[in-house]
Amino acid sequence: MRYFSIVLVMAGVLALGACKHDGEGFVLSGPSTPEPGEPAKSKKQMIVAGHPLAAEAGREILRKGGSAIDAAIAAEMVLSLVEPQSSGIGGGAFMVHYAAKSGAIDTYDGRETAPKSANPYMFLDGAGKPRKWDSAAMGGLGVGVPGLLRMLELAHKEHGRLAWRELFQPAIALARKGFPISERLAGQIASAKGLKLSAVTEAYFFENDGTPKKAGTVLKNLDFADTLERVAEKGASAFYAGDIANAIARTVSRAPVNPTAMKADDIEAYKAKKRPPVCAAYRQWLICGMGPPSSGGISTLQILGILTKFDLAKMTPASAPALHLISEASGLAFADRNIYLADPDFIPVPTDGLLDPGYLRLRADGISPDKAQGKRQPGMPGPSALLPRGLSDDSEGFSTTHISIIDADGNAVSMTASVERAFGSRLMTRGFLLNNQLTDFSFKPNTNDGPVANRVEAGKRPRSSMSPVIVFDGQGRVVMAVGSPGGSRIIGYVTKTLIGVLDWNMNIQDAVDSPNFVNRNGPLDLEEGSALETLKPALEKMGHTVKLRPLYSGLNGIVVTKDGLDGGSDKRREGVAIGD
Repeated sequence: MRYFSIVLVMAGVLALGACKHDGEGFVLSGPSTPEPGEPAKSKKQMIVAGHPLAAEAGREILRKGGSAIDAAIAAEMVLSLVEPQSSGIGGGAFMVHYAAKSGAIDTYDGRETAPKSANPYMFLDGAGKPRKWDSAAMGGLGVGVPGLLRMLELAHKEHGRLAWRELFQPAIALARKGFPISERLAGQIASAKGLKLSAVTEAYFFENDGTPKKAGTVLKNLDFADTLERVAEKGASAFYAGDIANAIARTVSRAPVNPTAMKADDIEAYKAKKRPPVCAAYRQWLICGMGPPSSGGISTLQILGILTKFDLAKMTPASAPALHLISEASGLAFADRNIYLADPDFIPVPTDGLLDPGYLRLRADGISPDKAQGKRQPGMPGPSALLPRGLSDDSEGFSTTHISIIDADGNAVSMTASVERAFGSRLMTRGFLLNNQLTDFSFKPNTNDGPVANRVEAGKRPRSSMSPVIVFDGQGRVVMAVGSPGGSRIIGYVTKTLIGVLDWNMNIQDAVDSPNFVNRNGPLDLEEGSALETLKPALEKMGHTVKLRPLYSGLNGIVVTKDGLDGGSDKRREGVAIGD
């Protein structure tokens, strides 16, 4: 099937229980929680994005009658300009879209692809050992063929309402006029290594005396305005063929560090794809996300599916017993993720088996309520799991962004976009930075157990953890749209927020701001400086190896309430939620 209809996937959810309604909309139920954080509110439509200027651009498109897709395009083009360290047209994205009129749930894959010159051994050094990640991420080696614009064009053709050209005008105008560098961007310019790798990149982010540009400096980008003008007039083909494609290929092949043989033909051949969404019941809700090559949707649904055995609503939020159960479920999901999930065009992915309720129940039965299991082993989710597979290594950058939108007609978008690590490859051309997403492949192509599913291959899309999600109630109505940046920890951030809203009745602002905790089948990471630090002794007594560390999520979400829409944007970053 090219898409799921909400009507077709709700039957199992309805059997699990009904949500409360008052005749006007969905009402969450559960234990009361403190209310220190107030969500933004709106009656009919809302956008939550990673920068105020991007959110404003999206809202203006909504006010003009644009669809959620239209607003996402406008906002992302502005993010490409004002938040270049996180996402942009030189990178890729995943999008989950709900069409209110038809009930269709579509997921769009704009993930980057490896060029024809790529091979499974490209990230090994002269001794046959994996290179250090940072050295491989710098320059041309990690650059994948960008997918963002092709994906947005595909989604716009199917769900756009305003003219394609109109959606680029806010970013074009801002690029020509200039924008003030934010405190966050200034801090990242000052701290990022290798931004002087390319003379073009250095000239854009640094003053003539070599000092990093400071917060408040007005930054213009006439090259980017010109690039967007071409794409606005001629469509995405203006990016994927001709001068711009040639400039990308030339920049990669002539990179000062790690030049590689990307060709203009690689760029012209890129195709965005519609993938089947992954959907599963969680208590009385239906949660839909992005399937492979993202691991985010399946892993999030696995964690929640395992947790259906436990009544989290009766547990104290952010308590040691609750964190223990969520951590154990996450460790099991990551054990499966790290061996089974990769680009489904290249390797069989046992999606149905991984999400089978019986399989998840078996996984849940192994969880002790008060004792950590330690290193978890992958399960056997179906016949394809019998294929020889090697365990993937795991390195993902965390400079990503997320947009959540619900328009006046009830259409919803949850989109996560990325250039991988902060400032991507450090290579800039035609006003935009190029990604380093190929470093999301496993550097080791093989292990003693067999080939690694996420090994590099020409034309392949690297595994991702981006987790755009849309939640529905028992009547098939949108309840929530949410996602986050954060590398492979995205899965934990999104799961935490879903549980906070759905199980613990937090408002969306409190849920996104609540302390982060993540287990990727290893140590249990607790957010440094948060209230969770006090739980360290209790969790260690249960057998967890606990590490305190900064956990920089950037969650952006919307919840539908009986009164309209509530929006929450993570205080750890600079995003905002705005509506009517």
